[in-house]
Amino acid sequence: MKLTTKGHYAVKALLDLSLQPNFKPTSVRAIALRQDIPAPYLEKILIKIRQAGLINSVRGAQGGYQLAYQTDQISLGQILEAVGENLESMPLDINSQNNSADWVTVALWRKLNQKIKQAIYSITLADLYYDARSRQASQGEENNFIV
Repeated sequence: MKLTTKGHYAVKALLDLSLQPNFKPTSVRAIALRQDIPAPYLEKILIKIRQAGLINSVRGAQGGYQLAYQTDQISLGQILEAVGENLESMPLDINSQNNSADWVTVALWRKLNQKIKQAIYSITLADLYYDARSRQASQGEENNFIV
């Protein structure tokens, strides 16, 4: 599995939202500035994540995006899936494999893919949030977090 720029930005943006006091709405522009992400590209990513139901959009002067769930209810896998990331480590077609050595390789990769998916879906935004907060505290930072 390779984490693309889109997947990386999606995780950064949701982690940024999780770091906002009381999960208040945050503008695309503010997230883009804090995380050094091009705002037009970030807007497209956040629309996909909103369509997946992981975030809400709030209209108005104090509007923006906010998490739709608590951080322990949003997994890394859900975020990556929302933006169309491929969670497979190595796609293999079992029908194209002709001998037993190839079948063993296919079976091995299938099991590895399954374990990687389990791990990705077991890591929550809360896990990343606490890692980020620990890093901030160790560096004497407050809410100025860049992933």
